[in-house]
Amino acid sequence: MLWAERTWEELPGDLAAAANAAILPVGATEQHGPHLGAGMDFLLADRLCRDVAEATGVPMLPTVPYGCSLGHSRRWPGTIALDPVLTTRLVAAVGEGAYASGVRRLFIVNAHVTNAAPLRSALELLRAAHDDLMVALLNTATLSERVREAHFADAADWHANDAETSLMMALAPGVVRPDRLADADDPDRTEGLVFAHPVNRTSRNGVTGTPSSASAEKGARLFVWMVEDLAAIVRRGLAESPPLPHGYDEPAAIPVKA
Repeated sequence: MLWAERTWEELPGDLAAAANAAILPVGATEQHGPHLGAGMDFLLADRLCRDVAEATGVPMLPTVPYGCSLGHSRRWPGTIALDPVLTTRLVAAVGEGAYASGVRRLFIVNAHVTNAAPLRSALELLRAAHDDLMVALLNTATLSERVREAHFADAADWHANDAETSLMMALAPGVVRPDRLADADDPDRTEGLVFAHPVNRTSRNGVTGTPSSASAEKGARLFVWMVEDLAAIVRRGLAESPPLPHGYDEPAAIPVKA
């Protein structure tokens, strides 16, 4: 169910069979410490959404490989960042094109934490422009409580940590450098801070967490949870309708007591 492989004659039927829904994976290209490749986020978004598209029958739009990664600074090579406004406009433009093609339920699946605010802004723009378009923003690390616990187990402000490294060991071992794991650990230094500091002010090597404890077995188990839990959310969304009819603008008249 890959949008890029379907023709204009086939897509209308694909969408009709999937409640006019589509999945949009969004990742990032950014440094992930000395032991992980820079494409970790979009590789995860792409693989996760491919599996969920297959499980649910919902077409998957091409993965967006760039995101709002300004917080990673330029201390380490590898990060290619979009600013928040450009990220918002890009995803909103993709949503507009999907709408013109017949999509009325759009699941934006975000695999990079600091994409959240721009993607929420894109959701607001799309929702305001089209009263009959439903948009969901889902973050891969918090799809369910079990997925969240696995991601946050070694750090609250995690990055390139045990969970992410384990996922890549299971899904894309070619982006993992096992010989750099032993000295890649770096602690979370953000507890109690008032300001949101860039990564070059909180990490010595671009990592927050303990990637040295990662394993392919943990990654495979976590990925199964992520596919199961995202697929369940998508299936619920396919059957969802707004609590009130489209076009509801004014509250019901309040009876006036005599």
